[in-house]
Amino acid sequence: MAKNKDDNIYQVITAIDSMDQALKMSRILVEEHLAACVQLIGPVTSTYRWQGNIEQSEEFLLLIKTSCQRYDALENRIKELHPYELPEIVAVKSGMVSSEFEKWVKENTNSIQK
Repeated sequence: MAKNKDDNIYQVITAIDSMDQALKMSRILVEEHLAACVQLIGPVTSTYRWQGNIEQSEEFLLLIKTSCQRYDALENRIKELHPYELPEIVAVKSGMVSSEFEKWVKENTNSIQK
């Protein structure tokens, strides 16, 4: 059964310019229990404005599953690990998620309520 509550899980999105860096970051985040799962998509082409210029680059998207209790630590760790001056960090709070998946994410980010 799906739930809709305030302490649900987040999907956090970031993009990085190298497959090796994406794999390394994914592994670190899971090893440190900041993420239950990180999915890697790419390469994708990003078009964006940076320092007054329009840029295009190949990037890899990381879709990171975490609990709301671990979000702040996750955001800080992404900033530490990320090679970009201004990394994309977008958190989407889940509105509906299966109870079983939510429990699994919380267990694997050390944030399940006992």
